[in-house]
Amino acid sequence: MESPGALPPRAMPSSSRMVASYLTDVEKLLEAHCFDAALCEAYDLPRIAVALTDPMLHSSGEQQIDWCERWIRPEDARKDGGGLDYDSLRRAVRAHLESTPAQGHLSVPSRALRRLRLRRHVRTAPRGFPQPASGAGGSEAGGAAQVCTALVEAARRWYARSACHDSIVQANLARLAVLR
Repeated sequence: MESPGALPPRAMPSSSRMVASYLTDVEKLLEAHCFDAALCEAYDLPRIAVALTDPMLHSSGEQQIDWCERWIRPEDARKDGGGLDYDSLRRAVRAHLESTPAQGHLSVPSRALRRLRLRRHVRTAPRGFPQPASGAGGSEAGGAAQVCTALVEAARRWYARSACHDSIVQANLARLAVLR
């Protein structure tokens, strides 16, 4: 019998092909200079992450902002973060999330979860060598690439440090994998 203050059971660490494919797809869109598409996919990462941690797959704008505050940061707080200004990137993501119409309401981000779920059928192709970023698109493309990079890094960190051990996340990923 569990005590009232007991922590929820931790799942065995696992990897998720759906999550890995989703993140790889965002990176491929960046490499192909499809910045708008990459940004659209990357902005869904906080929605997906928060929904996966809820037994009913609910997510709210406040929870998404809290997720960003926790996970969008340098890998090592003592380092500069590879030239990314994480404070301004968090503000940009927060501004985008706050501009979403149903920002304060609990809802299931079904479009984002459907796109994540479709990744289970995708075989991850070898990525080869990353193409150096060209000046195409100017500062707007550079800003989009930085936001995408920060969100992908945050999602990878979240999955590796929290979600792979979270029984609710693992159960939700399994549920999404069997949905038709």
